[in-house]
Amino acid sequence: MHPELFHFQLPEILTYLFHIKQVMVYTYAFCIVLGGLASAIYTKRAAQKDLGIKNLSNNFFYLIFISGFVGGKLFFYLENPLYYWNNPSLLLDNFSGGFVFYGSFVTIIPVIVWYLKNQNIPVLPMLDILAITTLIVHAFGRLGCFNAGCCYGSPTKSLFGMPFPTTNHVAVHPTQLYEVYILLILLGFLTIIKKHKKFQGQIFLLYISLYGISRAILELFRGDSRGYIIKDVLSHSQFIAVVLLLISLFFYKKLNKKIN
Repeated sequence: MHPELFHFQLPEILTYLFHIKQVMVYTYAFCIVLGGLASAIYTKRAAQKDLGIKNLSNNFFYLIFISGFVGGKLFFYLENPLYYWNNPSLLLDNFSGGFVFYGSFVTIIPVIVWYLKNQNIPVLPMLDILAITTLIVHAFGRLGCFNAGCCYGSPTKSLFGMPFPTTNHVAVHPTQLYEVYILLILLGFLTIIKKHKKFQGQIFLLYISLYGISRAILELFRGDSRGYIIKDVLSHSQFIAVVLLLISLFFYKKLNKKIN
């Protein structure tokens, strides 16, 4: 794990102005930025190729970032609401980590649907593109989690086990890497299916379903502190995964029926 990627000294004039001598670049933030750039490039190219949109507005990506940030933080707070109720000052500590992927996801979708309809951009075809986009940025994000030492798994004696900074030398499942592999498999599979899809929205719905199943199983190996709907039985992420899975299956059947 390498939570700190590199650091550099600021010029004297900047040190004088901002009272900061050294800037640290964290691996997690670097991975998020790199994943964001890669996914943005893919989205623009796919939008031009599939939908004929020559210049997708940057406002589209700003909306995704803002809504994802707000949703990810909000769901993170809701995992332990009493803690933040008793320590409200921590609510302003917005850049120290602590995001919930599903929180970002369920916040981004309605915002993006509203934007697409407002701009007269076909919703379902764009959601198919965004399914691939999400897998790209998510895989980079989980690599960042691995290097940051968060989101690790439960103790294990298997060959895959490794200690993390906060596990007191106890080997645990590297669930971040498990998830990266899963995301890459889904990325390859959905990229192939995309070339032969039967209806608009199919890739997006398959993504929700397959990732939901994978995430629900992966949560069984998680060992870090996180919120539960039912203590030690059903985590927040598992609950959201099941709900989204049911919703996606409903719409998959409905859209598939229209072409048959």
